[in-house]
Amino acid sequence: MFHTVLIANRGEIAVRAIRTLKRLGIRSVAIYSDADRNAEHVQLADAAIALGGEKPADTYLRIDKIVAACKEAGAQAVFPGYGFLSESTEFGKVCEDNGIVFIGPTSVQIEEFGLKHRARELAAAAGVPMTPGTGLLASAAEALREAERIGYPVMLKTTAGGGGIGLTRCNGADELTRAYESVQRLGEQFFRDGGVFIERFVDNARHVEVQIFGDGKGRVVALGERDCSVQRRNQKIIEETPAPNLPQATRQALLQAAVLLGESVSYRSAGTVEFVYDGTRDEFYFLEVNTRLQVEHPVTEAVTGLDLVECMLRVAADEPLDWNALNRPPQGAAIEVRIYAEDPLKNFLPSPGTLTDVHFPDDVRVDGWVSTGTQVAPFYDPMIAKLIVKGTDRADAIARLRKALAQTRIHGIATNLDYLRQIVSEPRFLRGEVSTQFLNAFTFVPHVVEVMSAGMATSVQDYPGREGYWDIGVPPSGPMDDLAFRVANRLVGNAPEAAALECTLHGPTLKFHCDAVIAVTGALAPVMLDDDECPLWSAVPVKAGQVLKLGKVTSGCRTYVAVRNGLDVPVYLGSRATFALGQFGGHAGRNLRNGDMLAISQPALPACTTPAPIAEPATIDTQLVPTYPSHWSIGVLYGPHGAPDFLQPEAIEMFFATDWQGHYN
Repeated sequence: MFHTVLIANRGEIAVRAIRTLKRLGIRSVAIYSDADRNAEHVQLADAAIALGGEKPADTYLRIDKIVAACKEAGAQAVFPGYGFLSESTEFGKVCEDNGIVFIGPTSVQIEEFGLKHRARELAAAAGVPMTPGTGLLASAAEALREAERIGYPVMLKTTAGGGGIGLTRCNGADELTRAYESVQRLGEQFFRDGGVFIERFVDNARHVEVQIFGDGKGRVVALGERDCSVQRRNQKIIEETPAPNLPQATRQALLQAAVLLGESVSYRSAGTVEFVYDGTRDEFYFLEVNTRLQVEHPVTEAVTGLDLVECMLRVAADEPLDWNALNRPPQGAAIEVRIYAEDPLKNFLPSPGTLTDVHFPDDVRVDGWVSTGTQVAPFYDPMIAKLIVKGTDRADAIARLRKALAQTRIHGIATNLDYLRQIVSEPRFLRGEVSTQFLNAFTFVPHVVEVMSAGMATSVQDYPGREGYWDIGVPPSGPMDDLAFRVANRLVGNAPEAAALECTLHGPTLKFHCDAVIAVTGALAPVMLDDDECPLWSAVPVKAGQVLKLGKVTSGCRTYVAVRNGLDVPVYLGSRATFALGQFGGHAGRNLRNGDMLAISQPALPACTTPAPIAEPATIDTQLVPTYPSHWSIGVLYGPHGAPDFLQPEAIEMFFATDWQGHYN
């Protein structure tokens, strides 16, 4: 076995590989970009080498830098993981030329299967069922002729790369003509290969893949199949094994087809043969081969008991494999969900930033690289963690998954966590009635308030706030007008410690993405709910899609907005209140900004730290509503400077008898 292995990757796969190496007693060496200098894989490895730079093109995609790091570390082998250079023929060849073992398939296998048109040729030669399609196309005119022969709709694909990049459905000649050059450019831009080809599009298709493993000497085994049909923009977000509602005969045929293809090329190491499954016809067709470990490999490990990274290491080191373990039938069912730093309400735009609170349950497998305080950089794939559960069967696995997601907390940035919770509770998903188009008909109901305009200085506060930390330099925080704050919470029935908004002088504009009950209290200001005036000091129902706008105060200084159930922000030093100067508490440790998404607490979730409401929404006696006049009488006590040594009696009289105007300084 190797004595030193360099991990040519980052994030959760780097952490995963390093843990396997440690278990095997192999020295691990991490590489890192400037943005990843404090990342978990850097801290976990036995040694770490800086690549210099932040973007992938300057770091994890630089073959010369990675090979130099291998030589500096004395690494015998390099583990590529997935993404970046994991399917780079050039990288594999350079490693071989420099005497470094590439832990994966051969460079020839990577090259041939990496070109999808060549992969189709190999699959056809091995007798694998194929969708009607073409080889590489020479022109748009040829594409149009072939599409007419195959029949619309068709899929126009780049021959290189993956991740759904360049994958375009064309329903007719006009769409194919418009897409042709665009897909070519994407192939050249991302994979330096502009080759394209066509396949027939299968309506309501399922994406089913087979995990294979080979010793490079002709022996190949199938380790079960995975259903990866729940996709968004052709990117998988939920994977499971075994595939639901798949006839046993079809399952066996899938596994056998994958093995035949692997055996035909004496496949080495881990790989995945992907198929399109047409449930209406009970037919499957070859899609592509991924010559690397897949993101979703943990579900296979869960039901087989294997460590696929260890298996890859053993093959690369030319050590014997445990074929009894590799041939053991899978047991039970497993599901994986991918948690992304993406905002579902902004068309899944990446949401980099600092994670202010991260909690995962202890009784499930979590492959991730984030914790409280982690800075999620904008330069890389936004996946931050994977939750993997195993059950005795699919129903048991789903129940465990729903529980795990309900116990998970991630604060500070927008994520798809609540999106996943709702998907795995959707009736069609529960019945296993999924396809690659499943999410197109899925309706997500976000429990958030969108900050369309943040106002002057709007923050999240709670009562009584953060107290008792003067000795470490943290002053008391919480609402300035605690009476108005507490009344707002009481009006909507919240527990006293629920978090709400404090607005200064000029309030925010808020869009509610779910039904809610709110109360606005405090300083007098114009408040509108859509085009209607919104009453103050009252519990007011709000419908999803309505917009609340607080104007400039006319009397007083602070206005408060409470939402039934409270705002879901983490507790820090005993409080949810924002301390902006200290950059902690509240939402992301700061005042609100335009575009922020404020989660509304869901007390039914175990992850929620806000107590459930203690009463129904209520009304208030108008006699109890405080007034905020422009003239105040302030009680004072004499201090040492009130003595005649400093001020004469007539000056004191004048001081007390005069109306003074407060200045903002």
